[in-house]
Amino acid sequence: MGVVVKENFSKWLPVAGCLALLWLLFPELPEKLAGMWEGDDFNYGYFVIPVALFIIREKRDRLNATPASASWGFLLPLGIGIGLYLLGELGGEFTLLFLSAWCLAMALCWLCLGWRKLRVIAFPLLFLLTMFPPPAVVYNQLTLKLKLISTQLGVALLQILGMSAYREGNVIDLGFTQLQVVDACSGLRYVFPLFVLGILLAHHLRAPLWRRVLLVAATVPLAIVTNSMRIALIGLLYPSMGRRTTEGLFHDFTGWLIFVLSLGVLLLIMRLLRKPVSAGTDSGVPLEVQTEASTEIPGAAAGWRQPRFLVMFLALGGLLFFIQGVEFREDIPIKQSLSAFPLKINQWQGVSVPMEQKFVDALHFTDYALIDYRNSAGRTINFYLAYYQSQSKGESIHSPSSCLPGGGWTFNESGVVKVGLSRGEEPALQVNRAFIAKGDARQLTYYWFPQRGRQLTGMLEMKFFTFWDALIRQRTDGALIRLVTPVDKNESVEQADLRLQEMTRQLLPLLDRFIPGKDA
Repeated sequence: MGVVVKENFSKWLPVAGCLALLWLLFPELPEKLAGMWEGDDFNYGYFVIPVALFIIREKRDRLNATPASASWGFLLPLGIGIGLYLLGELGGEFTLLFLSAWCLAMALCWLCLGWRKLRVIAFPLLFLLTMFPPPAVVYNQLTLKLKLISTQLGVALLQILGMSAYREGNVIDLGFTQLQVVDACSGLRYVFPLFVLGILLAHHLRAPLWRRVLLVAATVPLAIVTNSMRIALIGLLYPSMGRRTTEGLFHDFTGWLIFVLSLGVLLLIMRLLRKPVSAGTDSGVPLEVQTEASTEIPGAAAGWRQPRFLVMFLALGGLLFFIQGVEFREDIPIKQSLSAFPLKINQWQGVSVPMEQKFVDALHFTDYALIDYRNSAGRTINFYLAYYQSQSKGESIHSPSSCLPGGGWTFNESGVVKVGLSRGEEPALQVNRAFIAKGDARQLTYYWFPQRGRQLTGMLEMKFFTFWDALIRQRTDGALIRLVTPVDKNESVEQADLRLQEMTRQLLPLLDRFIPGKDA
């Protein structure tokens, strides 16, 4: 009896050791995921792991029948997982950490089960990726586009049904009232659950691969169209039911009704795509293979004497020591408080505007300046500067591209432009430019990211240099600068461009007095 216990202990000790290291590498992951799943758009995440385990259980006979085979192939997901971990941890990006955790878990599964067994349960393991919400930038951009599409289709349906309705951004004007299509009605809440369900249905669909892909792809337009029907229904019932159609029990009920309708249509599409099965075929494992059974775990059976487990353990332990033992982020203080930022810049006179505490708490900056400037001609420019003395995951700079849209504002133009500095041979400054509109109101926005001597415009390059500078220079400090000016009816967008370009040129020398540069 003691010999058996000792053998089992020796068999599972390496697995337990690797799992313990994974837990130490990702201590925040469960809490972070649970917090993201609390949102209505991603609460399906709670069901992903149980569903994956159920599918694995369904495949247990085939899994046991497949012979185990040890190999060094686990080094591929192990190396990818370590690389993603460094990028995510030093670059301050949770999505990369999610992917890293999945890759490292797959490396451990590969090590324990071998490649042949891993192929048997490949789908449920890949399905686990759906429990990770998309990056905030992707999520916000998708939300904006789905709002616009849902609103456009909803207004078209109302007009077909004879109602007087037109759209201003994400606001539907019915004449007697206005309905704003907020995030809850954007269609995104149904896209993700339907997409996940589409993947599950495609897995059980006996048809060629292209039909399965078509079934999954159909979930996105299906969710948008059915949500537009919901918007049109609310518009039709609003005259008789009032605000009850946009809140409370009725609003929630119509949401569930539309989701059930979407699922029914998806099942109908699945039925149409199903390929007839000839007699005698079986989707399971051939009977003669099922009679064999091999539950051996090639790596774990040898315990620590198995060199593959030793490599896995040393790689995870070395990564943990590297991250915990080296200080990658120094707090670089701002040169002087942004409360001292000049309120008068040549012909521009400014007034400081306090930010609401809820935004201060959410943005996690070290210091900020929010100033409304006005010139003698009555033109105004809103100036915003946020400084972060150290950036980490969950506490880093947010791009205005993900928060400027809202309240009916839509992008008419966006891109990167160069601002001539007129300062000797110094190259032009590149900034992001966005022209947004809401009804008759129009605004022009410039924004960029001063990062340790670099002037960046993209979130991806900002994340990369945050990782690189943390690794090489132990610095992750940075800033966001945003300028917004209204574009009046009696002026052109080109005139607003000239105004922001001139303000940018005047601001740059002042920014050097506050934001640490390359050699701080």
